[in-house]
Amino acid sequence: VLFRSTGAVYLTFDDGPTPEQTGWILDNLREYGAKATFFCLGQQAARHPELIECIRSAGHSLGHHSYSHPNGWRTPTADYLPDIEKGAQQIGSNLFRPPYGMLRPAQYRALSKRYRIVGWSLMPGDYDHTISSETCYQRVAGNIKAGDIVCLHDNVKSSEHLRACLPGWLKLFAEKGLSCQALPETGI
Repeated sequence: VLFRSTGAVYLTFDDGPTPEQTGWILDNLREYGAKATFFCLGQQAARHPELIECIRSAGHSLGHHSYSHPNGWRTPTADYLPDIEKGAQQIGSNLFRPPYGMLRPAQYRALSKRYRIVGWSLMPGDYDHTISSETCYQRVAGNIKAGDIVCLHDNVKSSEHLRACLPGWLKLFAEKGLSCQALPETGI
């Protein structure tokens, strides 16, 4: 599902929160008056409830990304759905992004009745150590347009590229007149 809004882009961060990244991300977003959506893992939220509170109190939205990050294509539905429910209970949001963006048809049918399933339109590969930070940066900078949902990651694996790219993206968006907004948490 893509959310369209004139002049808005949607930065999303998967897999956190993490002490190593979340505060740094929040500081950068605050500097530019940007809002984002954090698709948190339930197990990470359980470990770091103070970071969930920081995200909420800064005016960002929360979604859930499962409890333990199972791959929907490789996980039987009978095992997958309870993990998603456990993550939803931990986070308390009806926004859901499937780990790896993968769902079996039966999983999609079951989950779409209860959650707003959110994909992305741009994924620069901040987690990919086989690309340069410049390549990661250009995958967004060269393609961003109003309504895009950018999938980033709030984890240690993505730290190098994210720290090299996020400040530049935020500056670029401001120069282009694109506001960074959080996805709405209400409604299905």
